[in-house]
Amino acid sequence: MLLLLLVSVIWAFSFGLVPRLTGLDGAFIAAARLAVALLVFLPFLRLRGINTRTRFTLAGIGAVQFGLMYLAYNESFRFLKSYEIAVFTLTTPILVTLLADAFDRTLRASALFAALLAVLGGAVIVVKATPAPGALVGVTLVQLSNLAFALGQVLYRRWRTATAVATIRDRDVFGLLYAGAFAVTLPFSLLRTHFTALTLTLPNVAILLYLGVAASGVGFFLWNRGATQVSAGTLAAMNNAKIPLAVACSLVVFGEQAELTRLFCGGALMAGAVWLARRQAG
Repeated sequence: MLLLLLVSVIWAFSFGLVPRLTGLDGAFIAAARLAVALLVFLPFLRLRGINTRTRFTLAGIGAVQFGLMYLAYNESFRFLKSYEIAVFTLTTPILVTLLADAFDRTLRASALFAALLAVLGGAVIVVKATPAPGALVGVTLVQLSNLAFALGQVLYRRWRTATAVATIRDRDVFGLLYAGAFAVTLPFSLLRTHFTALTLTLPNVAILLYLGVAASGVGFFLWNRGATQVSAGTLAAMNNAKIPLAVACSLVVFGEQAELTRLFCGGALMAGAVWLARRQAG
């Protein structure tokens, strides 16, 4: 659990840093940070004894958990503030629970109720008398991001705990996940990014390095490794340890403005949904 807590602190700052990458589109940010993460883990990559099927399996998991997740996540910053995005990631543990149940061929009505309660909490936060343009689009993008991240966690945890791969170290193969993720994000960046007009300032480079090395590289590695050491219920709950930290960073460190009453009420409903999902999962 200590690994998951450490990563939560690292991730808390990343929510407020992404909007500071002015002039860079979301697909480029996703591809750049994943390219950096891939470079970090390339020296540790050991493919001897790993069959082709396993290689493609891991690359596919990375393509979903990191690649598709970041494409949707970065795009959501066009419509929402960073603290709102942080709050809306509260549904990730519910999705982890639902997906884990689906793979185990079970269905819990309480988990579905928790999902509906989380949706209600999100509505309290974004549905205003004069809602921001595209707010619902932003919420949808965050939920797609949550779904991709949750699915990747469940798939990696199931693969890692299989007896057939018990002797494979995480660091030996984690580069494959980043390779799959980069392979997904690169085409989107090539289509959308105007490279002739691209200008990277020193602050932009510093932020991309932090996001690539710390948040995406070391962070995801430690998170997936920690996910294999705890139960599915604990993993679902730890997905939200970063939320209060991220909201605090966005409001206090990065100076974003929020309707605190609406944020508190909506967040309380979503937190209740998470508690319900965790209680039933435990």
